[in-house]
Amino acid sequence: MVELLHPLLEATSITKSFAGVHALEGVTFELRPGEVHALIGENGAGKSTLIKVITGAEVPDSGGLLVSGRSVRQMDPSAARALGIAAIYQQPALFAHLTVAENIALALEQGRPWRRVDWKARYRRAAELLERMGAGIDPGRLVKSLSMPEQQLVEIAKAIGADAKILVMDEPTASLTEREVERLFGAIRVLRSEGAGIIYISHRLEEVFAVADRVTVLRDGETVATRPVDRIDRAELVRLMVGRDATLASGFSRTSSSSSNGAIALEVRRLGNRATGLRDISLSVRSGEILGLAGLVGSGRTELAETLFGLTPSDSGEVLIRGTPVHVDSPATAIGLGIGHVPEDRRKYGVVMGMSIAANTTLANLKAVSRAGLIDSSAERRDAQRFVDRLRIKAASVSADVESLSGGNQQKVALARWLSIDPSVLILDEPTQGVDVGSKAEIHDLIERLAERGVAIVMISSELPEVLRLCDRIIVMRAGTISGTLQREEATQQKVLALAC
Repeated sequence: MVELLHPLLEATSITKSFAGVHALEGVTFELRPGEVHALIGENGAGKSTLIKVITGAEVPDSGGLLVSGRSVRQMDPSAARALGIAAIYQQPALFAHLTVAENIALALEQGRPWRRVDWKARYRRAAELLERMGAGIDPGRLVKSLSMPEQQLVEIAKAIGADAKILVMDEPTASLTEREVERLFGAIRVLRSEGAGIIYISHRLEEVFAVADRVTVLRDGETVATRPVDRIDRAELVRLMVGRDATLASGFSRTSSSSSNGAIALEVRRLGNRATGLRDISLSVRSGEILGLAGLVGSGRTELAETLFGLTPSDSGEVLIRGTPVHVDSPATAIGLGIGHVPEDRRKYGVVMGMSIAANTTLANLKAVSRAGLIDSSAERRDAQRFVDRLRIKAASVSADVESLSGGNQQKVALARWLSIDPSVLILDEPTQGVDVGSKAEIHDLIERLAERGVAIVMISSELPEVLRLCDRIIVMRAGTISGTLQREEATQQKVLALAC
């Protein structure tokens, strides 16, 4: 446990409202040198607003900030950087058409006009930072060629290189595998030993217990409690977050399955795709079965999902739907065959931020809400309302923009879009990524109910406990092919990782 030291950061009685609605009300938060202080709460609890106040993106209505004991009269992003505050968000903010080294340099070489670029030093510095993270990424690669987890690691390296003393990590492991999470935790421990303070936001409570010294819980914009991590357990944390006992969130597990009796809904024989590195993929999933796809980042899980949905059509092998050979050459073809796909990157591909809940929900099934080629707005709203009610999406109305929703509710809208086509096969890529403990339990429950109704589900998740709890079988991928298959009864984290590595 960290000794009581002069705080690096103090936020006192922070209040912030938007359109008369309190996002924060009298919130107090403290960060000490050499401390990892977890900030948790359900989506909409006020975590993001507090971080925006700390980093200068929002100005509080009242309350104050002190950095290293000094009052900050006006915090803005420039002042935050000068004070050694850096934030790493769930969605990386990198320039896609620049190299990794150039992106890192943008954060480290500010204020150097009319100076010749030392390219060797730039690449050397980037390589050192990436090596410190254990990332193994070539500094010369274009960011657009990186996976989301790799981009996340570049963001972390960029912040570390800027010598930040106060580091905000907002869901930093949302797209990372367990091996990469361990690398990140190693970097966090190094930063902590050097006296940096880290505000760690995560919906994964096991991470809070693994890495944090203290935890502060927010609920409905207010500070509920601050406790040393070694003096609180998971059940108490969940109760503080949701204001009630939440048994679903503390250990959801499938209790029964009739998947072995279902007909084969999707079968793949020796599937290959030279463009994505997939080779010799053979698998099947039955109606009512939840088939897990596990593996490290780069193993081919997401690439397989995109091939099955027609985003990157295969160039060898065979796909059968209910025993009939088909050629899935586009998403339109996949939808016509009853295949739905919830992608990994929710904000970029899962929902359209500038559109309403109603428009997003019906986007994959416009014919159901169209008349004579024109969208019937009333039918669209009625159809969307069914899914808002069914999935318990929290929103003022179906006309609200998806961008105004919390991450968990955005994910539910992404699910609703594909439920609207009444799929026989549903591919879920990281279905609970970045959602709070309550929403995660609701999504788990929905997945199980869909399986019970006979939907064949292919689920990709970097959270092995989630895969082990939900899936009837687990297929493990490595280097673009299948390295092994485990039945539910025999599967353990150790066996999955042994096949993945």
